[in-house]
Parts: sequence; C-alpha cells; structure tokens
Amino acid sequence: MIPDIGAVFGEYTYLATELAWGSVAIWLLYRANAVSQAARTIAALYPIAYVWDWYTLRIGVFAIPLRTGVEFLGIPVEEHVFMVVVPALVVGIHETLGRRRDSATSERQRHAE
Repeated sequence: MIPDIGAVFGEYTYLATELAWGSVAIWLLYRANAVSQAARTIAALYPIAYVWDWYTLRIGVFAIPLRTGVEFLGIPVEEHVFMVVVPALVVGIHETLGRRRDSATSERQRHAE
C-alpha cells in the first residue's frame, strides 16, 4: 500500500514532493561539487521545458490536481520548480556516480603500483 500524502498536503502535495526531491538534488550537487554544472544544464534546458510544458498543458495532455493553483508565465508554479529539480537531480546523480567511479579507479591504480 502506498501512503496517501495528498491527504496530508492537499493542494501543496506536488510542491512538497518537488521540495523533497529538490533537497536531494541540492545535496548531491554540493557533494559532487557540481552546482555550476547543474546551473548551466538547467539554463540550457529550461526554455525547451517551458515551451513543452506550456503546450502540453494547453492541449490537455496532463492535469495536476494536487497543486496550489498559482500560475506564473502561463504555467503552474510547480512546473517551474519541476523544470529545475529534474535536471538538477539528474546532474547530481550523474556526477555522484562519476566521482565514485573515478575514486574507485584511482584506488585500483594505487593498489596496482
């Protein structure tokens, strides 16, 4: 059984989940020293994501029932947050895995010497 956080957060459910995952993204980015890399990636992807989101919402591809109802530039504020959190999380995971791989490679090289 999946817990119904919508019953707890109501119209703030989507925003609450984004803030939770966004905090994971921020932690990973700081840990991997990849904040500036994520910022560049987000800046490059944001305009594309905005147009895509605006269009798909307008034609009815999806609806977001558990949201605040606040819109900014024609789309829900939660979608703006989503367009920052997702690439930040992807870069954070990618860089964390890359650093672990690099660390393991360095460790094997030290042992081989």
